[in-house]
Amino acid sequence: MRLTTFTDYGLRALILLADRRPDVLSAATIADHFEVSRHHMAKVLQELAAAGFVEGIRGAQGGVRLARDPRDIRIGDVIRTLDNQPLVECFSTQGSNCALLPRCRLKGMLARAEQGFLRELDRFTLHDCLDKAPSVTALDLSL
Repeated sequence: MRLTTFTDYGLRALILLADRRPDVLSAATIADHFEVSRHHMAKVLQELAAAGFVEGIRGAQGGVRLARDPRDIRIGDVIRTLDNQPLVECFSTQGSNCALLPRCRLKGMLARAEQGFLRELDRFTLHDCLDKAPSVTALDLSL
């Protein structure tokens, strides 16, 4: 599985905002912190605001801040919101040109794998990403 840069920036921004809570940070401040494009970060923050993860604050000291407690923001939900690219072409809502459909069994396998990936990330909240959170120690990787 590979997340888009857009989703990566969104997760980073949320972690920074959670760490600096209740501070209001500008898109420029967040972008500069991660050394990424200010324009791209502004788009990411707009998407996060539209989804209710952050709220925009107007004025001279304006910017964004978390709209919810970090314990209420599931990592899987953030990824579902920001990463709207299909895993493979046959998952596209516009249809597929794959000559193997409808007989292909790989599509079902990949769909289950993607669902499992998101289910696993649903176990974690934004709070779990913070230094202040208890460490996620013995991850069971022996699937």
